[in-house]
Amino acid sequence: QVQLVESGGGLVQAGGSLRLSCAASGIMVSVNDMGWYRQAPGKQRELVARMTYGGSTNYVDSVKGRFTISRDNGKNTVYLQMNSLKPEDTAVYYCRTVAWGRPYWGQGTQVTVSS
Repeated sequence: QVQLVESGGGLVQAGGSLRLSCAASGIMVSVNDMGWYRQAPGKQRELVARMTYGGSTNYVDSVKGRFTISRDNGKNTVYLQMNSLKPEDTAVYYCRTVAWGRPYWGQGTQVTVSS
């Protein structure tokens, strides 16, 4: 059974940093594409950052240069380092993968950036 468990969210002032973690079980992050998504109130869920199994990364334009996705294969965990946070980054952040032809999501972690 695939499980993704996010942690690391919280309340931070604008300009601050947070690191989100996504601990995976049932799959290996080293051989699966992994993504971080976010959903702000009243908005659609959007892809923030993605890492392929080969290690390639891509980011939504609004976070380029501020966010970094990475993984620790030994811990089977994916991270999202978020720097220079802005109030518009406030959202619930979700980890996602696709395994055996279906998507799996974590429960989400709240990130709130105060101005």
